[in-house]
Amino acid sequence: MSYNLYLSVLLMAATCSSLVIVYICWQRREFPIAISYGLGMLTGVFYTFGYAFEIVSSSLEQIKFWLRIEYIGIPFGTIMWFVLVLQYTGRQRFINKWYLSLLLIVPMITFVSHNTNEWHHLFYKSMTLDYSEGYPLVILEKGPFYKLHVFYSYSFLVIGTVLLFHKLIKATPRMRKQVGFMIIGSWGIFGFTLVYLSGILNIPIDISPFGFIFSGVFYLWGIYQFNMLRLAPLALQKVFGSMQDAVMVFDLDDTLTSFNQSAKRVISGIHHDWIGQSASQVFANYPKLLESMMKGPSLNGSIQLSGQSDVQYYQIYLSDIHDNRQRPAGRMLLLSNVTERVRSEEQLRDNARQLSELNSFKDKMFNVVAHDIRDPLAVLINLVEIMEDDFADVEGEHEEIVREMSQQIQSTFILVEGLLDWFRSQRGGMTFNPVKRDLAQMVQANISHLQIRSEYKHIQIMTDIPKDSFVYVDKEMLDLIIRNLLSNAIKFTNSGGHILIHAATDKDQMIVSVSDTGAGMSSDQVVMLQQASPISSLGTAGERGVGLGLTLCREFVQLNGGDLWFESSFGQGSTFYFSLPTQPRFSARLVGSMGESVR
Repeated sequence: MSYNLYLSVLLMAATCSSLVIVYICWQRREFPIAISYGLGMLTGVFYTFGYAFEIVSSSLEQIKFWLRIEYIGIPFGTIMWFVLVLQYTGRQRFINKWYLSLLLIVPMITFVSHNTNEWHHLFYKSMTLDYSEGYPLVILEKGPFYKLHVFYSYSFLVIGTVLLFHKLIKATPRMRKQVGFMIIGSWGIFGFTLVYLSGILNIPIDISPFGFIFSGVFYLWGIYQFNMLRLAPLALQKVFGSMQDAVMVFDLDDTLTSFNQSAKRVISGIHHDWIGQSASQVFANYPKLLESMMKGPSLNGSIQLSGQSDVQYYQIYLSDIHDNRQRPAGRMLLLSNVTERVRSEEQLRDNARQLSELNSFKDKMFNVVAHDIRDPLAVLINLVEIMEDDFADVEGEHEEIVREMSQQIQSTFILVEGLLDWFRSQRGGMTFNPVKRDLAQMVQANISHLQIRSEYKHIQIMTDIPKDSFVYVDKEMLDLIIRNLLSNAIKFTNSGGHILIHAATDKDQMIVSVSDTGAGMSSDQVVMLQQASPISSLGTAGERGVGLGLTLCREFVQLNGGDLWFESSFGQGSTFYFSLPTQPRFSARLVGSMGESVR
């Protein structure tokens, strides 16, 4: 067997080695650097595979065919390697469609001119066979396009090598091993080609493809020994590039391996030369951040950073990264800017504090005013009652004056009582204690309290409540509900009218209605009454109110587990309904503002 057959087998081994690397890159295709590296190795696959069959070919036509296979990859190999170097050295800003288009102009000229050489002979001037080695070898006389291809390829090889050595000088000891592997592995390919083209060894065959054997083994060792593809800088740039949150990736030794653009806005001075530095070096000016990171995985907290022009607040998320086999591969640190949220919370706390102080002041003032108004009114009521008794036998204008004074004082007293009830309900000063109550007795007790007002207007109040009508309600609240609805009915019923209070059981609730023969309401008045804060109207005898009665009734009914509604026809009176539970639903508790309960 001729030694060319051994060489062919060796080249097929190099092809397989390159294919393994291409497959590894395909598995990690989410990394941009893995794509460029994989494409570069794929160009080598075409080269070694084609040359393995070229050196065992028996005719010039067969050799030309396999040369075409080789030149599917040869023109583009150097450019793919150069793109890899740009990514590895942190110059990814140059990788865009326009820049790549310019880089591929000469490779495309090489590809086209090689495949059309028989028409113009500008790539190869001539192609002849040499049998001096015992098997046919092609002798090629290079043309101008071939020389352009060689010059172009080695120009980028020199530029890329300079970039790698610049990276090597500035890298940390751990990163130097990776960069060294990159340089040696790259020159394993191009070095063999350079030796062949120089003619130093006077070798009859092209030894360039055999460089892939050396580089393939070397790269495989580097990938599994140093995990080069995972540790490649900016590997996650495409994934995290558009994120507003700062993302930093560290390996198992807490060495920085990649970060996104947003991290530059958070960590002052960070740049791609920091790749390979330890976390203690990266966060040298941020001891709190370093301390937080050292706490371990699953960290979730907030931190204040003052490295910028103003203080910023960040939410920290630290999580482990695992490979496809769920083995630990590193850690990811994510910093989410929550400055606006923190400042809004601080503003809300300040506002809440100020509001609390204002409410406290309001409570004190209201208590003072209520005490200074309610107590004198109570005394005035007693004095007026004495005056009414004294003038009972006296007819004339004195009786009307006393009666008017009594009415105005009573109305003012009711106003103050309503305001106090409303105030206690809004600030959580009422205790909600629902128990079993006799509805008929409670209605009758409230009717007696309003007897003077109803007799003054000659209004008859009737009840139609079955015996043993029990409801589970808070006594104070039900008294206020009945008192307010009866007061409104008296207020809007003309002299000589009547009011009917009716109750009927419906499943597990009691429906109570208060009907009057008053003036009723127009559609506009109905809309106004359904508002959250209805405006008080004058009664049929000029009575005034504050508009809080119905609002309080609705809230207290709802607190007891019922509902309130009404029906009214203009000129035909109104009927107000409210429901109350007949079975226990709630336990005793404090009533908070706007009817909320505090357990």
